[in-house]
Amino acid sequence: MGKSRVLIIGATGNLGHQLAKASLQSSHPTFALVRDSAFSHPHKRHILQTLSDAGATLLEGSIEDESSLVEAMKQVDVVICAVSSKQVLDQKPVIKAIKRAGCIKKFIPSEFGLDPEKTQTSDLDHGFYSRKAEIRHLIEAEGIPYTYISCNFFMNYLLPSLVQLGAKTPPMDKVTIFGNGNVKGVFVKQSDIAAFTISAVDDPRTLNKVVYLRPPGNVYSMNELVELWESKIGKKLDKVYVTEEELLKKIKETPFPDNMDMVFIYSAFVKGDQTYFDIEASGGVDGTQLYPHQKYTTISEYLDTLLEEK
Repeated sequence: MGKSRVLIIGATGNLGHQLAKASLQSSHPTFALVRDSAFSHPHKRHILQTLSDAGATLLEGSIEDESSLVEAMKQVDVVICAVSSKQVLDQKPVIKAIKRAGCIKKFIPSEFGLDPEKTQTSDLDHGFYSRKAEIRHLIEAEGIPYTYISCNFFMNYLLPSLVQLGAKTPPMDKVTIFGNGNVKGVFVKQSDIAAFTISAVDDPRTLNKVVYLRPPGNVYSMNELVELWESKIGKKLDKVYVTEEELLKKIKETPFPDNMDMVFIYSAFVKGDQTYFDIEASGGVDGTQLYPHQKYTTISEYLDTLLEEK
């Protein structure tokens, strides 16, 4: 049996580009849905050119235009959506088009973060996770075959500063730790998320499942992160602990959207939303166990690259 033909929606975005590259590298016939305006944007045009040169087929259309969506879907087997989190609800026409096309074997929607059914921040996150959950419920209500990718944090989010609010680089003297510092979070590099996602495309074990990514070497508490960083810079940092109550107070006092980084820190490193549940017991599958040969960048390796920039 040949490899599934894959349509990427959002191929000019950071993750979408990585997904398209990973799909091509795995020899999937790869298609990208591209809106006309992308060609007049130099950066997007460059990405599309490199994908086209690598063998991707560019299909003109957009998620606002249902007929172009259906047309694109009739040429493929699997649809992967990588629109930004702000556009999550814009996937509704995609679901409608999948239903109309009637030939899609699997839909991987734009989640690529925490499992929205497991988070404990609903009163704080301004609907961030409930919108993702709404898309899930719609997919399931329509009986569309799916795989959800729950990869937790992207490595280029929060980790470059060692989870320090408002900072761009890791601390060299003083570090803030949220909660007791013992709750574990997960960081995965976008190119690795893409590789795991593409591995799941034709894998029957991932059908109608959540694929969780918690790679060994990428699951750390804040205390462990700080300890690892201290060992790399050869010095101890002054530690300031911010309690759960203090963090919640700050979240409530800070206007939206400026408080969202704090909400995500609270979710991962205080409530433990990325790691508090057992994967198998939740009916999910562990991506790193499914694909043990898949290489990935560890947190330690990533911190080494930050050290080189110092």
